[in-house]
Parts: sequence; C-alpha cells; structure tokens
Amino acid sequence: MENNSESNKFLVPLAIIVAGGLVAGAIYFGGANPSTSSGQATNTEIDIAPVGDKDHILGSRNAEFVIVEYSDTECPFCKVFHNTMKEVMRTYGTQVAWVYRQLPIPQLHARAMKEAEATECAAELGGNQVFWNYLDAVFEKTNSNDSLDPAELPKIAAAVGLNVEAFNECLASDRHQVGIEASIAEAAKAGARGTPYSVILSKDGKKTVINGAEPLANVKIKIDSLLK
Repeated sequence: MENNSESNKFLVPLAIIVAGGLVAGAIYFGGANPSTSSGQATNTEIDIAPVGDKDHILGSRNAEFVIVEYSDTECPFCKVFHNTMKEVMRTYGTQVAWVYRQLPIPQLHARAMKEAEATECAAELGGNQVFWNYLDAVFEKTNSNDSLDPAELPKIAAAVGLNVEAFNECLASDRHQVGIEASIAEAAKAGARGTPYSVILSKDGKKTVINGAEPLANVKIKIDSLLK
C-alpha cells in the first residue's frame, strides 16, 4: 500500500465549503485512493469529469494519456508541481496532454480565487494559449501563500497582450466565479484531498492519481507504467 504520510507531505491540506448554493463539500487531508502493490493509486472508478471543450489544455486531446491537474495559484506545492509538469511535457512530447482545472482554497489563500478568475478572464479574452501564458506568469511572479499583489494582475494581462480595460471589466464582474466553484465541486467528487491533485487518464480507461507535488521521478514511473 502507498504510504499516505509520505505522499501527503507534497499536498496542501484543504477543507472547502463549495459555494454555488453553499453546497457543503469538505475535502480533508488524508489518502483514500486505492493503491496497487506497486505503490501507485490506480482506479478506473475515480469519478472525474471528462475532458471537454471548456478545459484548458496543452497538447492533443488524442494523446496517449492526459494529466488533469486541480491547482491553486497561491499554493507553494502547486508552484513546484507546475514546473514538474513542464518537464513532463518536454519529456513525453506528443504522448501527453496537460489539463489545468481550478481548485483555489480561499480558507488558506485569500487571493487565490481572484487569481483563478484572472486566468479565466485571460482565456475568455485571449484564448487557450493566452490562458497558459497568463498562468505561467502568475506562478513565476508569486512566492505563494498570498504573496502576489493583486495590482499585478492587470500588469500581467498587459504583458500577455490583453486589453487591460476589458480584462479589468471581466475581473470586476466576477462572472467566472460560478465556473470555478463548479471546478472545486468536481475536484471533491474526483477524490481531491489537497492541492495539487492530479489524475493521469490513459486511453484504455486507467486512472492513476498523482498525490500532490510528487517529484518528476515519481510521476515518470506512473506514466511509464501506463505506456507498457
């Protein structure tokens, strides 16, 4: 069995009240995913929302496997894992696609929700690639744990080529909150116990959990086992 105390050190624990009707959806620190004897959590029954047109994706939807990541931009472990995922993309090329989904934890990071909204505004105004450019810039600038000054958000928008006036209107409208709250609820349903929380989806239906900011070597072992 997987050592839960070992894997959990890579996670930020969370307890979320899922809004959107104030649906209670508590996610607690701990491991509850079935594990194989090889030490990787694999379960075809993990209830994760399928990858769709609204998802932010790098790579082809027809890749050998897709890594769906739920993340919080002010989570220090998410910042680390963001770089790990970039290495995964460089290593596996067209074999992998990366889907980013929102899981801000306001109880831990008060600025995370507005940053999540900012990335969604970037997607709305500039498309998929601009979303990723904006997300990269947020992770580059923040030192995590609410260290990014909100005044930087429109500056980042300008840097990635967005119309700042339109961006500020989008951000002030809060119109992306509902979608973000839905993503939070989906993460809880999929078994998230902290951030980052990721699931590797293979073409044959296998679903393998990456618990937190696991090191690149661990992630590669899990991916390689799916490619055999």
